[in-house]
Amino acid sequence: MASDRIFGLVMAVVALAYIASATQIQTSFLTDPVGPKTFPIIIGSVCALSAIFMVFKPDPEPDWPVFRTFGALFFAVIVLVAYAYALKPLGFLLPTALAAGVLSYQISPKAKTAVLSGIGLSVGLFLLFKYALDLGLVPFPKSWMV
Repeated sequence: MASDRIFGLVMAVVALAYIASATQIQTSFLTDPVGPKTFPIIIGSVCALSAIFMVFKPDPEPDWPVFRTFGALFFAVIVLVAYAYALKPLGFLLPTALAAGVLSYQISPKAKTAVLSGIGLSVGLFLLFKYALDLGLVPFPKSWMV
């Protein structure tokens, strides 16, 4: 219960700071009737109400996962950060296949399934993003495309 209450208090403070920053948005003379401040204020208000509810009606104390799970989550974050840095120099297909394969292997440690998942996700997402959504993705490093 204490962890929910602490998180609720922290989120309430963050929500109030978000609302305060939303009130500082400059408006021009050509705005819609609602204005640009209203939507962020609504989002902050919903977050604040949810946080206050969490403080006054917390869930029972959770069962935290074992330390190994936190290690696996940390490794997944490292893979995703490396993926983000690898996209520009290596193109889309290679980093996506590697990251998806590594994360798939982490979920189910079967090498063949992980490799096929990585390649399938990489090619499938590339086709979806490039042709269905018309994004300007580079499939391979520019040095490979002579």
